Amino acid sequence: MSVLDRFRLDGKVAVVTGASSGLGVSFARALAEAGADVVLGARRAERLPETGALVEAAGRRYAARATDVREPADCAALIATATEHFGRVDILVNNAGVGTAVPASRETPEQFRGVVDVNLMGSYWMAQAFARAATDGGAIVNISSVIGLHPAQLPQAAYAASKAGVIGLTRDLAAQWTGRKGIRVNCLAPGFFRSEMSDQLPPETLKTVERTAPAGRLGEHEELAATLIWLVSDASSYVTGVTVPVDGGLVMP
Repeated sequence: MSVLDRFRLDGKVAVVTGASSGLGVSFARALAEAGADVVLGARRAERLPETGALVEAAGRRYAARATDVREPADCAALIATATEHFGRVDILVNNAGVGTAVPASRETPEQFRGVVDVNLMGSYWMAQAFARAATDGGAIVNISSVIGLHPAQLPQAAYAASKAGVIGLTRDLAAQWTGRKGIRVNCLAPGFFRSEMSDQLPPETLKTVERTAPAGRLGEHEELAATLIWLVSDASSYVTGVTVPVDGGLVMP
């Protein structure tokens, strides 16, 4: 196998949550371009055919299902969609996420729990469902954030806590499953990319990122998607339990 061949995903089946917009769309398209069939999940199921059209344009097949990752039954059903349509499941991208920017002194229990339920608990329920079905091993990539590694300029206690939790979850699942189940578990920590979530930030926040990040700009979706392909492919077959910041150097040690 050549070096470039190790990045191919031919014959693989990938599941992507939060696939109705933003980074989830970019991840789905990149996985298809690398050769995988893709199963799409999101609460806004009416948008999934648009993402599916990008998968088909890359020459691959897709299936889709309305999925609320807060519900373990929905997570199991999404993985079952993969095995029912394509006979296997090899890759999970835990991308579904929400965020808030509420001062910690005013954040309600419902607001805090709402973020943690999606970002952390949802990632866990999806990983559980995947591990039960991926009998030939596989790869999980959890999507965290640089805000899980470094304080933000905005009050984001719930988001930061949930994304830091995803990093801890990644390490533990990698320790449990890599040797025993053949499932590698890694984590991406994106910096600032254009998305529905970043569009809600004050413009001055993004300008500050552009000014302080060594790269001097926001990230491009393709740059993050390319790192994802490395983590789910045989190109990273000896990599597990790590968190990879893709942030233009924003939180370098």
